Amino acid sequence: MGENVAGRYYYPASAAAMDGVEFGFGHTAGSKLVDDDGRPKRNGTMWTASAHIITAVIGSGVLSLGWAIAQLGWVAGPAVMVLFSLVTYYTSALLADCYRSGDQTSGKRNYTYMDAVNANLSGFKVKICGFLQYANIVGVAIGYTIAASISMLAIKRANCFHVEGHGDPCNISSTPYMIIFGVAEIFFSQIPDFDQISWLSILAAVMSFTYSTIGLGLGVVQVVANRGVKGSLTGISIGVVTPMDKVWRSLQAFGDIAFAYSYSLILIEIQDTIRAPPPSEATVMKRATVVSVAVTTVFYMLCGCMGYAAFGDEAPGNLLTGFGFYEPFWLLDIANAAIVVHLVGAYQVFCQPLFAFVEKWAAQRWPESPYITKEVEVQLSPSRQYRLNLFRSTWRTAFVVATTVVSMLLPFFNDVVGFLGALGFWPLTVYFPVEMYVVQKKVPRWSTRWVCLQMLSVGCLVISIAAAAGSIAGVMSDLKVYRPFKGY
Repeated sequence: MGENVAGRYYYPASAAAMDGVEFGFGHTAGSKLVDDDGRPKRNGTMWTASAHIITAVIGSGVLSLGWAIAQLGWVAGPAVMVLFSLVTYYTSALLADCYRSGDQTSGKRNYTYMDAVNANLSGFKVKICGFLQYANIVGVAIGYTIAASISMLAIKRANCFHVEGHGDPCNISSTPYMIIFGVAEIFFSQIPDFDQISWLSILAAVMSFTYSTIGLGLGVVQVVANRGVKGSLTGISIGVVTPMDKVWRSLQAFGDIAFAYSYSLILIEIQDTIRAPPPSEATVMKRATVVSVAVTTVFYMLCGCMGYAAFGDEAPGNLLTGFGFYEPFWLLDIANAAIVVHLVGAYQVFCQPLFAFVEKWAAQRWPESPYITKEVEVQLSPSRQYRLNLFRSTWRTAFVVATTVVSMLLPFFNDVVGFLGALGFWPLTVYFPVEMYVVQKKVPRWSTRWVCLQMLSVGCLVISIAAAAGSIAGVMSDLKVYRPFKGY
């Protein structure tokens, strides 16, 4: 943690390191300390990359999958989940090849998703990509704040139900819990960059398995108690909901499942933590993608299908906070506490690219400003120092405060999750990776591969538009009955 982070992000590498970059990207004399681009040596592996991905992916979305499958049924629900997992894996593999321009072991590195787009596509597309990526990150931060507050609220309500009985409404405001989560994120957002949060990602990944396993176990117990599996082949029945509601809910379910696999917007940033070749970063990232998407899909299938099997058409929007389960209350408390810890880490994994982008832009815009570039050494212990940068501290704090305030105004968990998934899925997970791959690999226009890639892109665009429409309809419905800052 003692490196000059401002130097790392904002300024050219040393002359010696630049020599290594200029002349063949070889291992220079200083290569024990720096990589071929003059930056501090990366130490990431397939396992740390997998932990970052799992932390980002197995988030709050897993808990809405029982509800999503309830809208689609036993046939379409699992099929859509498998479809999105395959699309995510395939497009992530395409994107991993874009980390380096040219040769996969010695080509120029692209440090961010936007750098990769800039290296392969036109300037206008770079601006569109940047807007979508960073808007999506802001949306994810808001969504995770909402999810964390709901889980903290659920702990309080579970204890209330245990003491007062299930008939008590136990109305409690979510606002104080959003503030608590925001304060925690202000603290953790001071961690300078991705390289230094691998421990937080590993802890968060462990927490995600903890609450997913508890949700799965409670679902199994409920199925046994029901003496059978609930649900139908086609999902929630017409009559229980109107035909139009059935359509909107089904479209929203698509968005929920899409969001549950969304991590492409930070894939390049995760890949930039992997140690230098051999093997190439793309090879390691593809292995990490296989591991993480496979693990994620198994958990999603188990948790989503078991939630539907346990509750059928009444599956709650959030399995552990919708109070399909009331007892054992202490186990629900543990699961929801694990969700909160996980979301603290997931928030950081998603927001670090945005933090780095703004800080890099500010340093380039005002390179002489001591407020932006000067760092003050703070001695944390005899062996550990922290380099305090005033701009980094104030900007990141302001960002967390802003997302927390917006979260207080938009606590529609399912609909917000679905809209975020729809907004980011097609452009960031499908369109840009496909277009960059076509350019980098020089895929001939109208060749079989080109046509198949374009069909994949158009198909996912249709799904995204439909899912966004379903989520907007859900938000409009929620707005009719919601009053900001009131009881939950």
